[in-house]
Amino acid sequence: MERALELAQQCLSHGDVPVGAVVLGPDGVVLGEGRNRREQTGDPTAHAEVDALRTAAGSLGQGWRLPGTTVVVTLEPCVMCTGALTAARVARCVFGAWDDKAGACGSVWDLARDPLGLHRFEVLGGLAEARCAELLSAFFRERR
Repeated sequence: MERALELAQQCLSHGDVPVGAVVLGPDGVVLGEGRNRREQTGDPTAHAEVDALRTAAGSLGQGWRLPGTTVVVTLEPCVMCTGALTAARVARCVFGAWDDKAGACGSVWDLARDPLGLHRFEVLGGLAEARCAELLSAFFRERR
């Protein structure tokens, strides 16, 4: 989570919502990293999780499947990102702050564990929750 928080901090320099993500292989080695870049790139899909999954898939060179991997992210994934995690066949997602407006791993929706879903993965929320939530709260306080 420390690295994900560092990546989230980097978002502040380009005005993006501070969210960072890291993909870990089954052995704990970092396979990919990402951060929100929607404002920076003008790409609505440039979320931290998607950025990290793209990097991880490229580093493995085995196609798009990432079995046995863990995605660590500072904010509960949204519907799009949960869909990407599902498509990549990740094993688990560990996140910091819950997203009571758009979260799709247990707060608003629970797509990660939906029995009708294509793939289900383990979810652990609340890791370093206070630090992750404060980074987001401070970002939005400055804009209101």
